[in-house]
Amino acid sequence: MASQDWFDKDFYKVLGVSKDVSEADLKKTYRKLARTYHPDSNQGDAAAEAKFKEISEAYSVLSDPEQRKEYDQIRAMGAGGARFTAGGQGAGGFEDVFSMFGQGGRPGNVRFQTSNGDYDDIFSMFEETTGGRFGSGRFGQPSGGFRGYGGPTRGTDVTARTTIDFVTATKGETITLQGEDGKPFKVKIPAGVADGQKIRLRGRGRPSPDGGEAGDIVVSVTVRPHPVFTREGLNLRLTVPVTYTEAVFGATIEVPTLGGDPVKLRVAPGTPSGRVLRVKGRGVETAKGTGDLLAEVQVAVPSHLDDAAREALERFRAAEPKENPRAELMAKARG
Repeated sequence: MASQDWFDKDFYKVLGVSKDVSEADLKKTYRKLARTYHPDSNQGDAAAEAKFKEISEAYSVLSDPEQRKEYDQIRAMGAGGARFTAGGQGAGGFEDVFSMFGQGGRPGNVRFQTSNGDYDDIFSMFEETTGGRFGSGRFGQPSGGFRGYGGPTRGTDVTARTTIDFVTATKGETITLQGEDGKPFKVKIPAGVADGQKIRLRGRGRPSPDGGEAGDIVVSVTVRPHPVFTREGLNLRLTVPVTYTEAVFGATIEVPTLGGDPVKLRVAPGTPSGRVLRVKGRGVETAKGTGDLLAEVQVAVPSHLDDAAREALERFRAAEPKENPRAELMAKARG
């Protein structure tokens, strides 16, 4: 539910974006900030943790079309310097004025004040924002919560985060997290979830204050890197060392797979470093499709040679073709 916090906080400024930012640019900006200030990357840094919470709160509101619309309406009211107080009860909060109109009857002792004392300004502001109505009726009629169109107020979303290992992210799994109320809840991690992706649990957030739809739980996922494999969409990639002679003469080698048995690959004679060998269907398997395993060849240079090996290489050096492998590179560089 909207609160005084929305009235006071400029979520656009927190994320450093304009008010007309697109959903795609908003997500891109948030992910960049989240990587910078994530607690896992700033162990013991209280300021970074506070900043991460601040940007997460801002993105949680602005990434939800309904909440963003409501937030913009509320901030528009604040732009005119309006203040809301409940007479006879001291300085009432932002929500006091709406709760009074939601109880039926006449406005009673609610006072509307603006910075220049013009009472008509505040009503014209409500006219623009809510179509001239509080909730489902005119002033003095019952309201189902302030959303401008008479419907009940949607409960607010609850944010959570989890860090999972690479295999779990690739294969998928149901995990248990602890909610803000201390109660555990289960989250199904779909196969192929990516680092930084969000999982939304519909209707599992805070309840509506007036019988409306409950909010969601939005879980942000961080994936720990794997020591061997990396992700490229649905493909898995790894670097495979081969010996000099294997690269020159060709060989059949074994390469690991993620969570399965090794597979055999044929290295063709004369294979250079950087060549990518593909194993079909051994990547990430999801409902949308299955990726491949990409093995990038890297020719390993021996760090220790015995006398026999050194003598053999000396004979090879004397017999190898007298061509400069960098000649084409130098020609291209000269333009």
